[in-house]
Amino acid sequence: MSALRRGLLAALLLLAPAAARAAELVVAAASDLKFAMDELIADFQKRTPEAVVKVSYGSSGNFFAQLQQQAPFDLFFSADFEYPRRLEAEGHALASTTFVYAVGRLAVWVPRASPVDLDAQGLRALLAPEIRKIAIANPRHAPYGRAAEAALRHFGIYESVQPKLVLGENVAQAAQFAQSGAADAALIAHSLALAPAMQAEGRFREVPVASYPRMEQGGVILKWTEQPKLARAFRDFVQGAHGRAILRRWGFFLPGE
Repeated sequence: MSALRRGLLAALLLLAPAAARAAELVVAAASDLKFAMDELIADFQKRTPEAVVKVSYGSSGNFFAQLQQQAPFDLFFSADFEYPRRLEAEGHALASTTFVYAVGRLAVWVPRASPVDLDAQGLRALLAPEIRKIAIANPRHAPYGRAAEAALRHFGIYESVQPKLVLGENVAQAAQFAQSGAADAALIAHSLALAPAMQAEGRFREVPVASYPRMEQGGVILKWTEQPKLARAFRDFVQGAHGRAILRRWGFFLPGE
């Protein structure tokens, strides 16, 4: 193809109506969803080839603050239900579009070479002198950080381990701190503890769910989306049988369980 033909084709593509091009959905997602959401998006795009789904991961609280200023996202998947509920109450969401898609779970993770016995001691293993730094997500804006703090208080060890705590911007960063050796242990999302790299380099034990408030994780479609139909289709896919199977495989409980 000549340079002139290529130039004309590029110009025609730019002038093509928006409907003829792929519809784009931009998603803000809590960092505990990293591996599950990547799989969900890949499968959704196979089933909906006319759609392109882009995702950013971060702390739910930071996304909440950004969305209050109308950050350019179409759909928000939070690590709790309160942030989506508040966005709808404040008029930042399409009416009646909040939904609960999963229930999060907390795990304690240590490197494979760590001498502590998680199976025998559970969270009390964090009191060991070999555990000098414990990574958790920042409780100020990360639901998993608040869950970690609640679990430590439940077992009566928060005051003892508080000087050891190092705070990640989100739960994925807390996991990275432990994986990199910057922390000796971490309280993280069960879904992240199941990631191949985390399993290869460490071991984990699930934290009893009775030790922290139930972590219902919800989402909402933002009021300013230009793709409401596509946003609803992706939401429905996540909540459908195939989406639920993916979420369960990545360590989430499901609504109603």
